[in-house]
Amino acid sequence: MDIAAADLHYLELTQIAARIRTRRISSPEVTRAHLDRIAALDGELASYVQVMADAAMAQAETAHAEIAAGRYRGPLHGVPIALKDLFWTKGVPTAAGTAVHRDFRPDQDASVVRRLKEAGAVVLGKLQLTEGAYSDHHPSVTPPKNPWNADYWPGISSSGSAVATAAGLCYGSLASDTGGSIRWPCAANGLTGLKPSWGRVSRHGVFELAATLDHVGTIARSAADAGAMLGVIAGPDRADPTAVPAPVPDYLAAAEQDVRALRIGFDAKWSIDGVDLATQRVLWEAMEVMRAQGADLVDLQFPDVKQAVADWVPNCAVEAAVAHEATYPARKHEYGPVLASVIETGRAQSGLDYQKILLRRLELRGRITSLFETVDVLLIAVHPFPPLTLAMIKTLGEQPDLIARLQEYTCPFNMTGHPTITLPGGFSASGLPIAFQLVAAHLDEATLIRAGAAFQRSTSWHRRHPAPSPWRQ
Repeated sequence: MDIAAADLHYLELTQIAARIRTRRISSPEVTRAHLDRIAALDGELASYVQVMADAAMAQAETAHAEIAAGRYRGPLHGVPIALKDLFWTKGVPTAAGTAVHRDFRPDQDASVVRRLKEAGAVVLGKLQLTEGAYSDHHPSVTPPKNPWNADYWPGISSSGSAVATAAGLCYGSLASDTGGSIRWPCAANGLTGLKPSWGRVSRHGVFELAATLDHVGTIARSAADAGAMLGVIAGPDRADPTAVPAPVPDYLAAAEQDVRALRIGFDAKWSIDGVDLATQRVLWEAMEVMRAQGADLVDLQFPDVKQAVADWVPNCAVEAAVAHEATYPARKHEYGPVLASVIETGRAQSGLDYQKILLRRLELRGRITSLFETVDVLLIAVHPFPPLTLAMIKTLGEQPDLIARLQEYTCPFNMTGHPTITLPGGFSASGLPIAFQLVAAHLDEATLIRAGAAFQRSTSWHRRHPAPSPWRQ
């Protein structure tokens, strides 16, 4: 082993991949080190639902033998990753954070899981999430802890994916985002998260929350890492007719490009009004970094998103009611109160009101799409305030205005399907990460990865990691 064991778990996915490919370290060594770290730390972090130790070691041994024989499959070959527990995994319980599906063992892999395995990735296990990927955990579930500070929010449904990646319990993770569930956990845990365009990645074998809002994406330590994973899971899929039949770019090549003449759109008013000073500073400093690299700043006015934010819950509710129709209300007693409430909201929604929401979504999509006639990416906040404490999160149900502010910069891009990348950009006064996001035109994830990687070549925010075991304090 050419590096200290203490440093191994915080390498970027692309860094460990290069070491595995050149046989400076073996996949079994890396996998065993991660399994040992999970056993030592995750009892308190609670990021994993299930560790697949035997299967992971078998995959690692196979990868080692293939690489030694010259049959290298690509940048995920032999690299330990993990899956949010809503992706079907053949023969492995896949509960989606629910009680109603706790005994479900799929007879096939989700398309994205199959593609990861075909790429030679080592699957360490399944990661915890909120019930049905909505906004709260089932009462029987222990929520994951933020490894930066256990008193703070780790993000919403993909929090297990983010906590495991931030704590060095995997090199990257598969996640999903319906209203902010990749972006909030990445912001809270100091990670890079990629929410691709709707349709860029197959949803076959993925538990639905809201079919037209759900995006399958990646959580990783860098833009290049996120791109390496997206390059494997993206693309058309006969099992999912909604997966876009468009070619998948070389995202790792995009990560090597500079940002000279890249046009960055920025709405200063939207990014200042009601936004705390620390977050404003992260946004302005990110722009200065990009401008120093040759990017051009373009002032623009972003469409008003208040109606889209108000529409998100009833839209999600109707689709969640459809997704759970086979088990709700027949097994209502097995549901937690928050998911049950949103399903009830959906079942009560009128067809006329739902159609009006769909028409407003189309209009917003068109307005945002038109912005990309004059810019290549948009630079915006993830949320307008510093990281939230768990105590504050518990009061959200009593503060609808706070919920709307939390969703203002995230759920509109689920309503329109535009891709986003979340990037760490600084820290709050309390020492918690603060992030920003870039948004691009549909199917233009390559530009997001290009811009994100360029930003990360000039900064080190994505290489900051939690202090040893702060959650124990």
